[in-house]
Amino acid sequence: MINIKNRRELFVDRYMIDSMDGTFLKLHEPVTAEKSIVIDRPNEGGANAGSVVIKTGGRYLMYYRGMKADAETGVSLAAESEDGVNWIKRENNLVSPGGVVWLDTRPGIPENERIKSFQTMSKSGIAHTPVNDPPGGKYLLMYTSADGYNFTKMDPQPVIESDLLNSFDGGNNLFWSEAEQKYLLYYRILENDNGFYRRSVARMTSEDFYTWSEPAVMKYSDTPEQFYTNNTEPYFRAPHIYIAPAARFMERRRVVTDEQAEQIGLLKGYKGLYVYFNDCSDAVLLTSRAGSDVYDRTFMETFIRPGIGYGNWVSRTNYPLTGIFPLDESRMMMYVSRHYMQNSWHVERLLLRTDGFASLSAPWKGGELTTKQFIFEGSELEINYRTSAAGFVRVEIICGDDVYKSEEIIGDEIKRAVKWQDDASIANASGKPVYMRFVMKDADVFSYKFN
Repeated sequence: MINIKNRRELFVDRYMIDSMDGTFLKLHEPVTAEKSIVIDRPNEGGANAGSVVIKTGGRYLMYYRGMKADAETGVSLAAESEDGVNWIKRENNLVSPGGVVWLDTRPGIPENERIKSFQTMSKSGIAHTPVNDPPGGKYLLMYTSADGYNFTKMDPQPVIESDLLNSFDGGNNLFWSEAEQKYLLYYRILENDNGFYRRSVARMTSEDFYTWSEPAVMKYSDTPEQFYTNNTEPYFRAPHIYIAPAARFMERRRVVTDEQAEQIGLLKGYKGLYVYFNDCSDAVLLTSRAGSDVYDRTFMETFIRPGIGYGNWVSRTNYPLTGIFPLDESRMMMYVSRHYMQNSWHVERLLLRTDGFASLSAPWKGGELTTKQFIFEGSELEINYRTSAAGFVRVEIICGDDVYKSEEIIGDEIKRAVKWQDDASIANASGKPVYMRFVMKDADVFSYKFN
């Protein structure tokens, strides 16, 4: 029996669904807002790469790699914002010693230790760089910072190591899970898929941050997809659901011609040895639930498309940054890197409806969905929905012989308390096994929650 208590449920997977008749799950794409940061410093270049955005102490910090196209290594840099919209760079915006930054939200962590970062090291003590991938296992070296710019090596160090092929080679995410009461690390590996080596993801956990589990390779689909970065994090309105807008790398799927590459001024990599238009990339929506080693692939379609312009169709571009944030009650925002290996490289802000990754949708002719049996706590049902002027949503809750039917709901609201026919109260169904049915026409339901 599923007990959802009063947690919010989203239609990003089929976890709560028993049957659908005429309805379907629909993926929604974020829309472009504006450029957040561009190349404007001497230590930046076409090989810049966005990493993560965190919010702490009333400000947003965006971390990214500053790197000239033909350089061997880059530097870690940061930009700041009060609202996530308007960004500035300090005169000295260098992050030292660099690495992947994350925010430790575990209760009880001192405020001056919440901003942490880690670097990938080989067990021989050699730091990983784009042109230096030492053989053998690797481990993570952990740092803390009070200001988000100057980091100090932790003492004692946690033991975070992995012998899986190509462990920690970029695209690594670490966070405290409120739902699991553990630290979770999702990191990139190379997985042997019947002789095809694909960039994939493994997961490790820790209850105390210092001792970590053996890795579990994430399962996600039978298709030979590769994920360069995973960006996994708990969704801020439903922390038991992990959202992963992953960068999907389509190796050797060339779109741009030699002439088009020259037209956009595509730059060559280290010592002119690398070209970056033999592949293309976009982003897909992976989701997972607390305690699971599976990425759900309800939606095989793209989540963030490359878009118009040859500059978006080269290798290693359209990579999302880790971090999804509320903008206001109705919208949330995230970020994506565009135009890799070009002087027009930039980070772009994207907007999406609150809870709006996906929806339960019904066409003009209508349809319905019935959930699996579950238990809830509360006396009110709240839904995030929208209809056309001619459409509607109705909700039914079946508890034994009792059936609670809602009034017809029309409109577009992030938070709508459902009213029941005959002024009935669903409080009597709280704590008992129930089914829920959505009956809809030309409408979307994005989420629901009992209060």
